[in-house]
Amino acid sequence: MQKLVFSLALILSASAVKLDAGTIYAATLSGANEVAAVITPATGSATLTLSGNSLQVTESFSGLIGGTAGAAHIHCCTAPGTNVGVAIPFTGFPSATSGTYSNTFDLTLTATYLAAFLTNSGGTAAGAEAALIAGLNAGTAYVNIHDTTFPGGEIRGLLVTVPETSSVMLLGLGLLAMAMRRQLQRSVSK
Repeated sequence: MQKLVFSLALILSASAVKLDAGTIYAATLSGANEVAAVITPATGSATLTLSGNSLQVTESFSGLIGGTAGAAHIHCCTAPGTNVGVAIPFTGFPSATSGTYSNTFDLTLTATYLAAFLTNSGGTAAGAEAALIAGLNAGTAYVNIHDTTFPGGEIRGLLVTVPETSSVMLLGLGLLAMAMRRQLQRSVSK
């Protein structure tokens, strides 16, 4: 019994250590996700990490058939399956049919946002930041990549929140505790 209590205490103390990686959002990009759908073999993925007032964007894509990427960005805020204007343009996005992109955006700067999104969010960076974060958390933001043949976007992906590691660890800890309790009950009843 002492070993069981010690093991549980050790697991609890290890799970108390939290690495603040911020909130993570992810998307899988495809032509089928565009509105209206695009028939293309192109694919992509995006990961956004929100940490304080910084938004780190990492995106990879391959197989664009509509020409080289002309633009890529975050759109916000609308119900899934509908279109809305650009919130944050991805400056310096590679003009290629396949590639990767990485950039960190300072959400406190008005220059981070497209003017229309800034205006629609109260005209301030603080308002735009609040609207963007609310949209990301609500699942009403998406990323897409545009090219010459598909000016509305060749591939697109809805951004969804990725469960944080500590929540997953807490779930695992709960399951482990239940299993250990069951094992203890079996040992006592024998």
